[in-house]
Amino acid sequence: MGTSFLLTPSPFPAQALGDPSVTIEQVTPPVLTSGALFPAEERIVQLFEKNTYSVVNIFDVTLRPQLNVTGMVEIPEGNGSGVVWDGQGHIVTNYHGNALSRNPSPGQVVARVNILASEGLQKNFEGKLVGADRAKDLAVLKVEASEDLLKPIKVGQSSSLRVGQQCLAIGNPFGFDHTLTVGVISGLNRDISSQAGVTVGGGIQTDAAINPGNSGGPLLDSKGNLIGINTAIFTRTGTSAGVGFAIPSSTVLKIAPQLIQFSKVVRAGLNVDIAPDLIANQLNVRNGALILQVPRNSLAAKAGLVPTARGFAGNIVLGDIIVAVDNKPVKNKAGLDKVLDDYNVGDRVLLRIHRSSEDLEVPVILEEKS
Repeated sequence: MGTSFLLTPSPFPAQALGDPSVTIEQVTPPVLTSGALFPAEERIVQLFEKNTYSVVNIFDVTLRPQLNVTGMVEIPEGNGSGVVWDGQGHIVTNYHGNALSRNPSPGQVVARVNILASEGLQKNFEGKLVGADRAKDLAVLKVEASEDLLKPIKVGQSSSLRVGQQCLAIGNPFGFDHTLTVGVISGLNRDISSQAGVTVGGGIQTDAAINPGNSGGPLLDSKGNLIGINTAIFTRTGTSAGVGFAIPSSTVLKIAPQLIQFSKVVRAGLNVDIAPDLIANQLNVRNGALILQVPRNSLAAKAGLVPTARGFAGNIVLGDIIVAVDNKPVKNKAGLDKVLDDYNVGDRVLLRIHRSSEDLEVPVILEEKS
């Protein structure tokens, strides 16, 4: 037996749905002119219009062989953002995407880069790898674009930032190109767990909305100067939760020029093997960086640093434990790397070490980190 439905009459008569006695003009409210923007709004609009041409859309590509096809086939693998660094076509972005994780050679095409032209059109270019630094989650690409199309970003000082000041993020979240979000600096000197699987120190925290696709794009101050490269968000849903992070411009200024010149970053270090935290804890080293090995003929060996060794009875004899560099405290291996990051090859540093039962000071000249 079929199902039956009881139809109830509508409480509104059919003729009440329209009123032929009125005109379109009578039921159309007046439209007010927008007038001039408030000064604060006008400033934000101008900052966006000025800087949006310095922001590019980056589509990662992977080169894969395919059956019955000669050569390689480009397969898109995700999108992000980047900034125009100079008039020579260098683009600074994050170390993101599967293309970079496969360790491509400098000069290899790893991305498609869309640059916004003055007429509002997106122009597409091959992005060739210049150099990448996984430790700082940064990479530099190069495009063969005309100089009139390249609008280099203006770089500001991240060292003078203060919590509470206004900031702006421009990027391509979820593929929506040239999107603006506004917020404040929420925190400074944060440790960022980047998409590249490394921890980057000195990060800027902001509540400006940063979502997938924003990574590699600029974080600007209220004057429109680059103060950071957006890199990560803290989220449990995959979308912005008001906690975003950017690599400070002071780090970008140190890394990008080296990548452009050398295709790599030349870092200063001691060139000794430092115990990972797990091993250090097992050896009851709770504070400082424990030296495991000191290569022969290294400057560290010439300075007299002592490695960890085994005694005659097979027991472990701890090597030198670095507790400070130029009076800057060192708590562990990561702390030592962070302190040495501010130095250059050839700099002379004074190490405070704990050896056996005494504390010593040892001067050492830094080498290029291998």
